[in-house]
Amino acid sequence: QVHLVESGGGLVQAGGSLRLSCKTSLFALDEYAVAWFRQAPGKEREGVSCLSRTGTTTKYADSVKGRFTGSRDNADYTVYLQMNALQPEDTALYYCASSRAAYCSSSWYELDWYRYWGQGTQVTVSS
Repeated sequence: QVHLVESGGGLVQAGGSLRLSCKTSLFALDEYAVAWFRQAPGKEREGVSCLSRTGTTTKYADSVKGRFTGSRDNADYTVYLQMNALQPEDTALYYCASSRAAYCSSSWYELDWYRYWGQGTQVTVSS
């Protein structure tokens, strides 16, 4: 059973923007921290960002700092990832994942920290 559903991916030129959404109707997403991960072909899944339950704490991978911004609408059980200044190296399948806690730990980029995952949305950036 898929617990989270991502949307908003697509094909964009370098320098463009996309906004990803992560939503669920199966549990109270507003109680947990939510992270975004991505996986490019032939590479391991890597953490992109983590957003605490309240949205007041965010963590980002160095490769996306200053370009990506996480936010959430807890009333709608939706988490967003605004991606600006996209580059070809951002091309990947993007996943959202719900944490086991309300906060983003110092190990937020480790897969084991997360309980539920989506199936991913493809982001392709052309040069």
